[in-house]
Amino acid sequence: MTRILPRKDVVIVGLGWTGSIIANELADEGLDVLALERGPWRDTATDFNIGYAQDELRYAIRRDLFLQPGTEAITMRNNAGQTALPMRDYGSFLPGHGVGGAGVHWNGHTWRFWDSDFRINSHLTERYGAAKFAGLDLQDWGVTAAEMEPFYDAFEYLCGISGKAGNIRGQKQPGGNPFEDPRAREYPLPPMQMTYAPTLFAEAAKSLNLSPFPTPSANLSAEYVNPLGIAMGQCTMCGFCERFGCANYSKSSAQTCVLPVLMRKPNFELRTECEVLKIEKHRSGNMARGVTYMDASGEEFFQPADIVLLCAYGLMNVRLMMLSGIGKQYDPNTNEGTVGRNYCYQTNCGTQVFFDGKEFNPFIAAGSLGQSVDDYNGDAFDHGSVDFVGGAGINCIPTNARPIGYRPVPPGTPRWGSAWKRETARNYRSTLSFSCQGSSYPQRGNYLDLDPTYKDRHGRPLLRMTFEFPDNDIRMSHFMSDRSEEVARALGGRQYTTSRTAKAWNSVPYQSTHNTGGAIMGTDPTRSAVNRYLQSWDVNNVFVVGASAFAHNAGKNPTGTVGALAFLAADAIRNRYLKAAGQPLVAA
Repeated sequence: MTRILPRKDVVIVGLGWTGSIIANELADEGLDVLALERGPWRDTATDFNIGYAQDELRYAIRRDLFLQPGTEAITMRNNAGQTALPMRDYGSFLPGHGVGGAGVHWNGHTWRFWDSDFRINSHLTERYGAAKFAGLDLQDWGVTAAEMEPFYDAFEYLCGISGKAGNIRGQKQPGGNPFEDPRAREYPLPPMQMTYAPTLFAEAAKSLNLSPFPTPSANLSAEYVNPLGIAMGQCTMCGFCERFGCANYSKSSAQTCVLPVLMRKPNFELRTECEVLKIEKHRSGNMARGVTYMDASGEEFFQPADIVLLCAYGLMNVRLMMLSGIGKQYDPNTNEGTVGRNYCYQTNCGTQVFFDGKEFNPFIAAGSLGQSVDDYNGDAFDHGSVDFVGGAGINCIPTNARPIGYRPVPPGTPRWGSAWKRETARNYRSTLSFSCQGSSYPQRGNYLDLDPTYKDRHGRPLLRMTFEFPDNDIRMSHFMSDRSEEVARALGGRQYTTSRTAKAWNSVPYQSTHNTGGAIMGTDPTRSAVNRYLQSWDVNNVFVVGASAFAHNAGKNPTGTVGALAFLAADAIRNRYLKAAGQPLVAA
C-alpha cells in the first residue's frame, strides 16, 4: 500500500550539480524543497577522507562511486536491425551514484558552448547551406550565448573556476581562448600552474600557428571563497580526480560548493536511498501531482508537490519521462515525437608520444591541469573545403599516473611478462599524451527508448540505447587524428601512436561519460521535449534539467553548460513560473 505524505512546494529527483543548485535557489525563494536521491549520502569528511580517498583499487577499478547495473542497467545496440542486450557492466560511460552524482568523480573541465553551438542549425545554414549537413538532425537550442552568459558566470563563480579569459565584453585577451564568445569578466581564479608536458605541448602547438591556452579548470589554483561563503582549498595536484572524490576541498562539486549551505536551510530536506518510480499526473494530463518513490526498506510513498524537477543523470531523466508518460516518445521511422530523440555522445581520439631522456613526472597532475587548442573546434575554422561539420578541441591534460591504470607502452609491447615490465619502466615518466574531444551530432537512427524485453528489479522496462557514430562525425574525427599527428611530429620524440574512431560504438572500453540529449530543449514542441526554460511542453509544472536537454553535443565537456542550465531554470522558476504557476512559459 502506498503511503501518502504531506505536500511539498518542490520535489527534486536527484541531488547532483543541477539538483543542488536549483534546490538552493528555490529554498532562497522561500519554497519548501525536498530532494529525493536514489543513492547514499556522500560527504567529503566521511566519504573522501584524506586517509583513504586515494584508493585506486576501490574507486578507479572497483568503481565505488558509480551506478551498478544491478540498480539500473541499460540495453544497447548500434542500429535498429540489432537486438539490444543489457550492459552487464558500465564501461563506456560511468554514471554516478549517490549525493553529488557524476559531479563527484569528474575531472573538472569547465567549458562554455559557443553561440554557433546554440544556433547550430541557423548558423551552419547561413554559412554553408543546409546541404552541408544533410543527414544530420541539427536544431537550434532556443537560447543564445549572450542569454546564457550570466548563467555561465554564476556557475563559474560558484565553483571558483581557474582559467584565463579570451574575450571580455568583446575585447580579446592575450593568453586566453581567442575563439570564445564575450564574457562579462575574468575567471574567478587564475590558471593552474603548468607542468612540463602541457608546457611542451603548447610550444609545439604554437610552432604550428595554433592558439593554446590554459584549460578552464574546476581544480582550484588558489584558495577561494565562493558567493555562498563556502571556503575551498588549493589543488595539491595529487592526480586523483577522475573516478574519485576530492579529499582536499579543491575540486568543485556539490559537496564543496553548495551542500554546506543548502543542508542547513530549514526549508530544505534530503531523503537518500529513495528511488523515484514514476511522476504522477493529474487527470488533465498537463500537470503533475507529485512522485511515487520507494525507500531502502521497500516501502512505497506518494509525495505530492506543486513543482517536480528532474535533476538526475541525463539518461535517467529521459527514462523517467518515458515511464511517466510525459511527452510523446520519439519514433525514428516517422521522425516524430520528442522524448528520446537527438541522443548524442562524444567523438574522441587520442595520441601518445614516447620520448627518451625526458622526465614528465606525470603523477604531479590534476583532472584539468593542462593546455587546450580550439582552432579546430566547432565552427572555429572554415569547413568549406572539408566533408563534415563540427570539430574537436585538442587537449593535453595529463590527469594522473596512478600505478594500476597508467601503463603507457608503445604498440607491439606484450600485455604481460618481462618485456611489458621493461617497457613500462622505460615509458612511465617519459610519455606525453593528448586527446581530441569532438562534437557529436544527432542523426535519425540514434535515439533512446524503452526496451521491450528487459526490465529492472521493480519490473519497469530498461532504457534502450541505439547508437553508432554518424559518418559525419567519423570524418571529423579522422580529420582531427591527422591534425594530432601534425602536433605529434612537432613534439619530436622517438615514436607516436594515434587512435581513430570506428563507426560501431563499443560499450565496453571507457570513452566518456558525456551522454547528452533525449529530452532536448527548443522552441518547437513537435521537435523538443522542453522549452528554452527546461519546462516540459506537455506537463507544465515539470522541469527537466541536465545534459538530457542538449540538442547535440559540442567538442567540449558538458558540465559547464549543465551548471548554466540549472541557473537558467532556477531563474525562470523564481522570476517567471511562480508569478503564473501552472502556466507554460513563453519567451519575453
